[in-house]
Amino acid sequence: MRVSSRPSCLRKSAALLTLSLFLLIPEACHRSVDDNPGDWPVYLGDAGASHYSALTQISRDNVDRLELAWTYQAGEAAKSSQIQCNPLIIGGRLYATSPGLKAFCLDAATGKETWTFDPREGRDLGSVGVNRGVVYWEHDQARRIFYSVGHLFFALDADSGRLVASFGEGGQVDLRLGLGINDFEGLSLNSTTPAAVYQDLLIVGTRVGEGPGRAAPGHIRAFDANTGEIRWTFHTIPRPGEAGYETWPPEAWKYTGGANSWAGMTVDHRRGIVFASTGSPTFDFWGGRRKGQNLYGNCVLAIDAGTGELRWHFQTVHHDLWDRDLPAPPNLVTVTRDGQSVDAVAQITKWGFVFLLDRETGDPLFPVEETPVPASDLKGEEAWPTQPIPQKPPPFSRQSFTEADVTNISPSSREAVLARFRQIRSSDRFEPPSTQGTLIFPGYDGGGEWGGAASEPYTGRLYVNSNEMPWILTMVSTDEAELPGAEVYKIHCAGCHGSKRLGDAHGNNPPLPLEKIYPRDETRDVIRRGKGRMLGLPQLSAQATEAVIDFLSGSDPARVPTWAVPPPKIRYTFTGYNRFLDLEGNPAIKPPWGQLTAIDLNQGSIVWQVPLGEFEELTRRGVPQTGAENYGGPIVTAGGLLFIGATRDQKFRAFDRDTGKVLWETQLPAGGYATPATYSVAGRQYIVIAAGGGKMGTPSGDSYVAFALPHDGKDP
Repeated sequence: MRVSSRPSCLRKSAALLTLSLFLLIPEACHRSVDDNPGDWPVYLGDAGASHYSALTQISRDNVDRLELAWTYQAGEAAKSSQIQCNPLIIGGRLYATSPGLKAFCLDAATGKETWTFDPREGRDLGSVGVNRGVVYWEHDQARRIFYSVGHLFFALDADSGRLVASFGEGGQVDLRLGLGINDFEGLSLNSTTPAAVYQDLLIVGTRVGEGPGRAAPGHIRAFDANTGEIRWTFHTIPRPGEAGYETWPPEAWKYTGGANSWAGMTVDHRRGIVFASTGSPTFDFWGGRRKGQNLYGNCVLAIDAGTGELRWHFQTVHHDLWDRDLPAPPNLVTVTRDGQSVDAVAQITKWGFVFLLDRETGDPLFPVEETPVPASDLKGEEAWPTQPIPQKPPPFSRQSFTEADVTNISPSSREAVLARFRQIRSSDRFEPPSTQGTLIFPGYDGGGEWGGAASEPYTGRLYVNSNEMPWILTMVSTDEAELPGAEVYKIHCAGCHGSKRLGDAHGNNPPLPLEKIYPRDETRDVIRRGKGRMLGLPQLSAQATEAVIDFLSGSDPARVPTWAVPPPKIRYTFTGYNRFLDLEGNPAIKPPWGQLTAIDLNQGSIVWQVPLGEFEELTRRGVPQTGAENYGGPIVTAGGLLFIGATRDQKFRAFDRDTGKVLWETQLPAGGYATPATYSVAGRQYIVIAAGGGKMGTPSGDSYVAFALPHDGKDP
């Protein structure tokens, strides 16, 4: 499944098959300079996304002595802005991004700024979303930083921050080009997670639209690191003649989008394989236009990194109707089976399972059973009759929500939740979407999420933070007779702003109408171009745009022409992403609401599990620690520690990796909704995390905060 702009001449070279002897991790990041164990050179630590560091200076014995080493304020914090970046540290320099997605370089020992790059200078980027990090690549004398802002992919000189003019068009590549479609101006597409590097290739996945409107395809593409040329393309929605095409309707590849690798990829340099995790095809919650198994959506993919040829695939959800994207890069691990070491891929999921697969073949290392699931009663829908359930390890999140699990925080909250609970469908974890309302649990953002899991090379352990937040998914027929403007709103806007236009509980998506804030011409511009988190709807016709503005402003229905919107191409849309909360705004289920879990991948068992996060107001009321919704992953060190921020209480914590006991914690200036990093400069080990806040209604920030042991002679 490859489209190549030229015959591939890439072959695995013995000179490039180096291992990190210090770390003893086969998938360690290949670089053209000697590996430095004090660096954090790749997103999530190394090419296998281990989140692991061999540094030991900070240990269980002294972590309680950590102190603030430096703080860098990047600026640009705004309402609901975030920093989700896992920074890179290479040769004493730190590379990262700001809330407004400027790239910058710091002295990693002091936090002093070396250079910044503003992607908006001279460019009209519109809304760009978030960014989770940058890519470092070097060859001969070339040292480059690559990163994405919206649909543009930039190449910067690592020493100066200036654009590399020989890459693409003056240092940038438009990711909308080369998709094999002509009208990309009407599509939402960006790349939030750093590319994977293999030799001179940058392998890029994208984030695309997921709603009932038209969406971009989720192609995985390899770009030449020198020129920006596309070297190969893998179609995650197969085209005629490609394997997997038979799992879709014949013309689906022309009108269906998604099945994209937005969460990131890992690389086995020795084998020359890139491993990608993909999300669901569009529309997320009604698949009547994509009947079938839908390969290669919701898959772990093993792709030849040099050619783009598929080695193997494993699908974790068939015909996804629940937005169960694979949320994080596959971890490359080595486990012990029957006394033998086996290289494997460990994939965490939103529904709390870990799929452990042989790295060479994709075969499960523990049994996976195809389990019957309920059928759909939505018109035109055909839910897949079975879903794969791994038998080991046990799930790291609860799998059901019954009346016995309803919150008992207070009697009034329990009664209110029970009344709503009895109105929705909740009997099966794969209960299809419905107009009655269907429970989504452990949630759209849980168990695991984009922060990813940490793995240890010596013990076969996997450490993962998780959420247990129930949501309610309610479908709405688009066949109902409504005003055209209301129809446009229902299809394109209700998913974020709600069917009643009230926004969300945390203020990330504001209530509407926007006319209360913007004049009509500015409202028109926001709809077309986007603003803040909104990506814009450039595909809407002028008539449809005017119709929805009239609807939002409450204009006389007679003003809305009946021809403003063509007949809907889908039969259902949904009322938005709605958390199931109690009267106090807490999750409707009994705690724990957030957890940190250690899993033994050798035995397929849970080693320990503890709450992650705290609501101090509940603790003061005598409620045991509940855990909290969390975003951003952990890192694990040879010093015996797990470091993680992630929680809405805005704390940064160190846990004992063997017991799950909290050994140290500190208050951050804003929520640390990003995966931290650790590194060493001049013999001193640092831990750094982005404190950008902005999620779950918490204040936004603009800081990177680094911690180290004191310079007092008591520690190495």
